[in-house]
Amino acid sequence: MPTIVHFEIPADDIDRAKKFYNDLFGWKIEKLTGTDKGQLKSAATDQPIEYWIITTKDDKGNKALGGGLMKRQMPDHHLINYIGVESLDEYTPKVEKLGGKVLVPKHAVPGMGHFALCHDTENNVFAIWESNGNAR
Repeated sequence: MPTIVHFEIPADDIDRAKKFYNDLFGWKIEKLTGTDKGQLKSAATDQPIEYWIITTKDDKGNKALGGGLMKRQMPDHHLINYIGVESLDEYTPKVEKLGGKVLVPKHAVPGMGHFALCHDTENNVFAIWESNGNAR
């Protein structure tokens, strides 16, 4: 069953947001680096972006749901939950059939997978995610 696999927090001030979440929850937040992963592009502007990976732990100290932190891309850019699916090609038509809207079609995250940004019937933004280590 599809479930939330990642969350993304936009921030106006990255350092301020990192300090807030680290001090509040103890989250580890590190800049994403690497050949393919360092070439992330904004779905809104298609321009390269910097991205920070958020590592969380549960109350027993085990690794829990992870997320990302990025510079806010537009004024209405809000927290986004990513829901893992087997196939974007299967799920994006379902979004529209059920009354939602695909805002950004299949978009690659090099070396990691693909996502599509969507609106649900209540105008909430969410993303569907398909893992694929060969994504370009």
